Amino acid sequence: MAGKEKRVNPSHSKGVPSQKKGIQAVGRFFRSPPDKVRIMGRTVVGLQAAKAKDLLAVTPNKSAQLLGKLVKSAIYNAEVNFECDADTLWVKSVMVDRGPMIKRYHPCAHGRAKPILKRTCHITVKLESRA
Repeated sequence: MAGKEKRVNPSHSKGVPSQKKGIQAVGRFFRSPPDKVRIMGRTVVGLQAAKAKDLLAVTPNKSAQLLGKLVKSAIYNAEVNFECDADTLWVKSVMVDRGPMIKRYHPCAHGRAKPILKRTCHITVKLESRA
């Protein structure tokens, strides 16, 4: 394959986050309802990333554990991919989208069955560097 050169996007170079994606971490198919995760997401938006990680670590909530993992992953992505300092990172946004529902049925009276919807969610945590 001589003669073909690999094209490099200048926004993907070290130290410059791309305009579309930026510094982020995405978690999919988490087994927690989106409305419960959104409550925790609203509490960490606008906080410094290290403080948000510490706050989520001590909160006794399943959705806090899930968000804590993603904030930690986003901080690591920023340090490795964009060479940002962890002290200058802030939580820009937390987007929680609805995932597929796992459908189960519970037997009820008179031979009926009631549906049980086990909800899942997709979470995107975006950080920004305020240097």
